[in-house]
Amino acid sequence: MSETNAFHFNTQLRGLKTMAACADLFRSAIEPFGFDTFACGELDLKVRERTVFYLIDWPKDWRHFYLSEGLVERDPLIDALAFRHQPFTWTELRRDRKLQKAGREVLERAAAAGWTEGLVVPISRGTNRMGLVSLVGRQDVGGLEDRAFLCLISICLHSHVRTLVTRQGFATPPAGLTAREVECVRLVAQGLSDSAIARVLSIAPSTAHEFVEKAKLRLKTRTRVEMVAIAAALGIIDF
Repeated sequence: MSETNAFHFNTQLRGLKTMAACADLFRSAIEPFGFDTFACGELDLKVRERTVFYLIDWPKDWRHFYLSEGLVERDPLIDALAFRHQPFTWTELRRDRKLQKAGREVLERAAAAGWTEGLVVPISRGTNRMGLVSLVGRQDVGGLEDRAFLCLISICLHSHVRTLVTRQGFATPPAGLTAREVECVRLVAQGLSDSAIARVLSIAPSTAHEFVEKAKLRLKTRTRVEMVAIAAALGIIDF
C-alpha cells in the first residue's frame, strides 16, 4: 500500500514546475503523519561549509536561528550521518550514546519550539556526500508502512527538486555563493576562460577572475576542475 501511495505522490510531484508547489504537495502528504515542516538539501560531511539547502520549510524564527547560529556545524542529525546510513528518528538518535552534549542541546531547543520527533532520510552519494530530507513533527512516527511511505516520498522529493533548483533558485545562497559567483562557476564548467566569462557577463577579466577565485574559496577547492566537480555534485550547477 505504501508503494502504491508513493507512486501516486511521485506522479503528482513530477508534474510540478516550481519549488513552492513541490513544498506544498510534500507538506500536505506528511501532515497526516504528524509532521508539519521539513528541509531538503545536499551535504558534504567532510566540509560542512559546502552544505546546500534546496528547500527550507521551517518557520522564519527557527530558520533564522539555525542559519544565523551556524547550527549546521553542530547539528546532531548531520553528525549522526557519519555512522547512520539508513533513515532514523529523533527518538532513536536520543538513545544513542554517541550523541554529544551540543547535539542534545539542539534537540532540546527544537523540543522547546514544540517539535518532539523527526524522521531523517539520508540519500547516500558516496563516502562524504549525502542527500538529505529531514521531517519535523510533534508525534511519534507510525508503523513500518507509514515510515516506508514517508521515506519513499522523501526520496522522490529530493530527486525532483534537485532537477528544478538551478533554475528555480535555492532556499539559501548555495554554500554561500553569490548569484554572480554561481554564474561564473557555470561558465567555467562550459570551458570558458576569464576573458570569455568577462565578455559574456560584460565585466572586466580581472573581475571575472575575482568571482571565480571567491567561488573556489567558498567551496573549499584548490582548482577550477575541483570547483566544478563539487558544484555539480551538490546540485549547484547542471550541465
